Amino acid sequence: MPKAVAIVGQIVLYGAFAAFIGYFATYPRYRPIPDDAALIKLSMSHLGGRECRKRTPEELENMPRNMRAPLDCPRHRSDIKLEVDLDGQPLFSTIMQPTGLSKDGVSTVYKRFQLKAGSYRLSVRMNDNLINPGYNHVKEEQITLKPAQVLVIDFNPDKGGLFFRQ
Repeated sequence: MPKAVAIVGQIVLYGAFAAFIGYFATYPRYRPIPDDAALIKLSMSHLGGRECRKRTPEELENMPRNMRAPLDCPRHRSDIKLEVDLDGQPLFSTIMQPTGLSKDGVSTVYKRFQLKAGSYRLSVRMNDNLINPGYNHVKEEQITLKPAQVLVIDFNPDKGGLFFRQ
């Protein structure tokens, strides 16, 4: 008799545990964003420029033949300045610093912005070599975001620089 009670007790406890897991696997419902909202994700990794200088003919003459590179480029890379505007208002601004012990690695940024669904004027400006004034990469576009839509801002030099992907 005690063995039958133990088996029934295990069945009841396992059933209660399964019901507990089943309930919390489906409720409460998880919503990453509200039903009427959309997301803009800024996610990019990019190598900043280098501040190279041209060596003079005298410098090249004084160097060993196997080391006569015409350009002298330091190992470190430039910071990257990035600005994002939405409908003419600043949304985000940062200066991304290169990674690595010698500051020669990639500069990375990840940021997400939750907005109401609708139409916006999105402008992104980036300067990847701060020795040069202004912005050498600019992308401006009228976008329409639907509810629960995600728009990604990224950079790829092979695709023309800054681009928006929906």
